Amino acid sequence: MDISILKDILIIFALSTVVNFIFTKIRVPTIIGYLLTGVLAGPHLFSLISSIHEIELMAEIGIVLLMFTIGMEFSLKHLLRIRRIVFVGGFLQLLVTSGVTMLVAMAYQLSWAASLFVGFLVALSSTAVVLKVLQERSELSSNYGRTVLGILIFQDIILVPLLLFTPLLSGARTDVGSDVMLLLLKAVLIIALVYLGNKWLMPKLLHAVAMTRNQELFLMSILLICLSVALFSSWLGLSLAFGAFLGGLMVSESEYSHQAFGNLIPFKDMFTSFFFVSIGMLLDLHFVMNHYVVVILTVLLVLILKFSVAGFTAFLLGHTFRGVIMVGVALSQVGEFSFILAKEGVDYGILSTYYYQLFLAVAVVTMSLSPFTLQMAHPVGEWLLKWPIPRFLVDGLFPLPQMEIPHLKNHMIVIGKDSRALSLSRMASHMKLPYVAIVFDPAVARQRQLIGETVIYGDAVNEPILKKAHIDTADLIVISIGDVITAMAVIDKVRQLNSHAKILVRTRYVDDLEELYHLGADQVIPEEFETAIELFQRVLKHYLIPDNEIRSTVAQIRDDHYGIFREKAEVFVPKQHDILNEIPNLEIIALKVEPISPLIGQSLAEVQFRRTFGVTLLALKRGEELHEHPPANITFREGDIAYVLGKPDQIARAIELFAHAGAE
Repeated sequence: MDISILKDILIIFALSTVVNFIFTKIRVPTIIGYLLTGVLAGPHLFSLISSIHEIELMAEIGIVLLMFTIGMEFSLKHLLRIRRIVFVGGFLQLLVTSGVTMLVAMAYQLSWAASLFVGFLVALSSTAVVLKVLQERSELSSNYGRTVLGILIFQDIILVPLLLFTPLLSGARTDVGSDVMLLLLKAVLIIALVYLGNKWLMPKLLHAVAMTRNQELFLMSILLICLSVALFSSWLGLSLAFGAFLGGLMVSESEYSHQAFGNLIPFKDMFTSFFFVSIGMLLDLHFVMNHYVVVILTVLLVLILKFSVAGFTAFLLGHTFRGVIMVGVALSQVGEFSFILAKEGVDYGILSTYYYQLFLAVAVVTMSLSPFTLQMAHPVGEWLLKWPIPRFLVDGLFPLPQMEIPHLKNHMIVIGKDSRALSLSRMASHMKLPYVAIVFDPAVARQRQLIGETVIYGDAVNEPILKKAHIDTADLIVISIGDVITAMAVIDKVRQLNSHAKILVRTRYVDDLEELYHLGADQVIPEEFETAIELFQRVLKHYLIPDNEIRSTVAQIRDDHYGIFREKAEVFVPKQHDILNEIPNLEIIALKVEPISPLIGQSLAEVQFRRTFGVTLLALKRGEELHEHPPANITFREGDIAYVLGKPDQIARAIELFAHAGAE
């Protein structure tokens, strides 16, 4: 039995583990680790891998799974909304990049056909690298993220016509006209199938499978849908990756899409790693070392050219200056589909071995630099905004009308554009709480302004935007931003302008808590920990644990878990001196006396909050009247609001008196 492929997989896993362990310690993206693994294990250096074709096949599966999950995240409705970006923006970016690159390539003494072909190679950007980074940073649905995705989708679509056009450049005869017409008919067919599947087939199919409550069957069904649509697309003449993206769109509208997405993540991450390894295996380090000057100059030329064209395209699409920078940087590398096209160029004799190796070197280097350049794009954009840049460049061609915000005091500011921030704003509006929302996405801001919400479009890192929201008089600031680096910058800026407001921050990981508390956050809500808390509460309810014990236990868990990070943060950032900071883990909470509360008719002396629960009643509000020092003989009435001081677990035990007659 031939086990060479197993040996090669073991080598890749072992080498990737060592390289990425080191890279993680020094905060280098794992994508770079996989590329380096391919370079080390490839045929041009240590020749550790023998089953190259099988590795390339697994790499193709990785791209298919990546595009499938991206399709599930994006949805068909979102794709239809950005159709102008896909076709107008994508075509403009491809046309200008190819044209300018062709002129530059002719300076390298290439023929016009070879120069045009190189223009096509350079025009394509890396779907796998860029979307993986945007997905990890939760920026796929941002304004610039939609533009990047739209242009990348167009590039994936245009790959097939470019492959058909390649034989013409080589002088080979082929009936391109009929091939293009047939391809268009096939494209219309598969798009119609995707629409029908999205609306009717997939929701019913996935519901039927989910009702079996068989996890393995559900996962198998998702993989079947993904690979079936990808293969059907390939049979029609489109790329596997584009077909997988369409398959993801078919599943995206189903209520089970989130479950499917979660199931596929481990498979996607594993197979995508093979793709980056296979790219690294193509690079010949001896060629790079022998021609390092040409390689470096060409890399710089490609980065500058692609950045300029993509940024110009983003500007014409109406992006602000920061959006122009982000789109330009995101599309500045050479893409993975260029490798497919380049191989065709070599087979047809359009590219010589020298220029093929130069292309490989430039492609691998630019792809390796992408995670770093994307990370640097935001701070560089902020630095450039400090220069005297014309207003039309800063605001974009289609700036939003500025909303006049009346002077507010003790209000809430919600920063973020995700579903959580949107829901929070709606709840505040429902409760008639004064608030201002800051959204860095003109499309979302415009939509929310039209329905009457108090929304400011802008970047919350910018001081003028925060001042427009009256940050100095705000009482509460809620920050719900996917990127922790951006959230940290916002906290720092908010604390400079308002030292007394309470700052609540949403983050994805528990590991982010210490840094966020250190910068001045008062409360940080990590998604992964709160999800575990929610599951634990359901577990306790299943075992019929009384509600008051559940609340007390959960409060103690939160206190134990978050308290560690608060204590660390207070060593570096001393808080303002008041009773709540001097006594650790002390809170004030407002509790309403509900109609079924056993408190109704009882006096404060009879309840004995302090002795029974360890909490103190600070004040009692009845209608518009506030009793700051309620007497012992005051009796509780329905609708009273009590302001209670105590530790979280103590307050959790006292809550049952206000809501119902007992949990047992």
